[in-house]
Amino acid sequence: MTLINVRDLLSFPQGDNATDTVINNIHFNLTTLNFWNYTYYSNGTLSNGSWCFLVDNPYTPVSVLSNGTFLNSTWCYVAIQPIGDRARAGIGFAVAFALSLIFIFVNLKKHGELHLPAEKRFYPIGRRWQWYWGIFVCAAALIGLFTGIDVDRYRVVELPLVLNVFFWFLLQMGVMALVWESVRHWGSWMERQFIDPNPFVLHQTDKRGMFELWLPIWFYFWLWLNFFLVIPRNWGAIELQRSPDQTVENAIPAATDGRFKAGTFCLFVCWCTIVVSLWHSILHYEPRNRGLFNRIIGFLGYMPFRFTLMLPLSLAVVGYQGLCAWDFALSPLNAKTNLLAMYLGGYAPTFLILLIQIIAGFLRPNEDRELQRQRRDRGQALDQELGLVRKPAWWRRANGDLPPGSMRDRIMRNVREVGGGRPTARNIETLAEQRAAEAESEAPGRNNSVIEMNEIQRTNSIRSNVPRSTPAPPPYTPYGGKSGQRRSERTMEVAADLLFPSANTGASTNRGRNTEANSDQPRRPGTSERSSSTVSGMSTSGNPQQIRSMLDV
Repeated sequence: MTLINVRDLLSFPQGDNATDTVINNIHFNLTTLNFWNYTYYSNGTLSNGSWCFLVDNPYTPVSVLSNGTFLNSTWCYVAIQPIGDRARAGIGFAVAFALSLIFIFVNLKKHGELHLPAEKRFYPIGRRWQWYWGIFVCAAALIGLFTGIDVDRYRVVELPLVLNVFFWFLLQMGVMALVWESVRHWGSWMERQFIDPNPFVLHQTDKRGMFELWLPIWFYFWLWLNFFLVIPRNWGAIELQRSPDQTVENAIPAATDGRFKAGTFCLFVCWCTIVVSLWHSILHYEPRNRGLFNRIIGFLGYMPFRFTLMLPLSLAVVGYQGLCAWDFALSPLNAKTNLLAMYLGGYAPTFLILLIQIIAGFLRPNEDRELQRQRRDRGQALDQELGLVRKPAWWRRANGDLPPGSMRDRIMRNVREVGGGRPTARNIETLAEQRAAEAESEAPGRNNSVIEMNEIQRTNSIRSNVPRSTPAPPPYTPYGGKSGQRRSERTMEVAADLLFPSANTGASTNRGRNTEANSDQPRRPGTSERSSSTVSGMSTSGNPQQIRSMLDV
């Protein structure tokens, strides 16, 4: 087993006398060192469990006081060493994750924009979650890798190692969530395309819809269970790698305990959930195949190519975390771990998943744009079936048929056509005056008191056949009784006289009947008399009816 440091205990060098010791040509009081329980280690440090000082050149203290204070001393837990291979590889991966973060922001803007009204069934944030998790992964990788630089620079293992592995575990969780959101959203996008021609073809309360409702809850339950098993713990035991005894007694048991192993199992359940979600989407939104062999081929054929690469890589993430829970020599929790295994198993799969996601994001169009294109294609196909030929967009512009720029423009156009102000005081009166002038020009000999309709007159019963040569009846007076039915009848009679003035003079008044009886032409039966004739009761010699607008009333 590879250990972190070989820190053998050393005896203090012999000095001038029994109470003196010489370290790097500096004399120290041995009695004081023994009184404060200082121990001399082969890595050039003096420590009593609470305090630790460097004693090799050029960090050797000049002296020690009787109270155990060292003069011109250097604390053990400072970054004084040059960067090593672990730091160099970490800087390279950090630069790669930083570049990935830039492209993730570009893809977030591209795929997060809305070009169609937001739908309650498909929230805009659903398509953005995969990019949010990508940002989280890059942030965790950058913090962990840059703090991992000090793992090599610290002579004594301390906080940098804990920060490095802490954010590495968050990185593993984030990349699993990223793969999950990519697969889940792909299924949501397939559903959206499936129901766009017919929104009622799939119900949200059926087995399929309820399965898609509970599956994310199931996934995040196991993901957060992994978080609570791994993250909240006493990380101080991981720092105890300052001697072989400390490593064996403290670091290795803490790094390979049951909680890390159970966390790996939870992460594997998350990976299985991702596969089930992908299978569910292909089953319901892609053509079905018969037979087990054909279904397997169809599953691989309908699955997007990026998922063909991302699923094995995410399984490698789970596998390496499980390997670290059983083998401390390959774990990033080991300060002197196998760097090839650490970066190839711990960081390379995550970076490749981000790279695949970024490339796929650049190749795929915005979903709203793609949905608009599909709708145009369906509309063109329907037009071809119906034999319709749509004119191009420039045709309307060339003919001046431009739609108004906004709803305000439409309202202003309608106002200009109809006119503003009080409708009964401005435009209606103007229209009435114009019609009165037209009526005077058409019949110069008519009485000027008649504008364009007959005067409102009191009418007699149309059943009266007694000829009378009485003068024109007096103007109509409103009904003053309390009978609502009678008032309605009177109103209907007045409205009929106003709308059909020529009919009033020909057949519905006694005056018209007297004129018709005294004429030389044979009398035709009235409209109230029985007749087998199918013609109108109006005389053919009368003037045609002129239907007036209700605005004249």
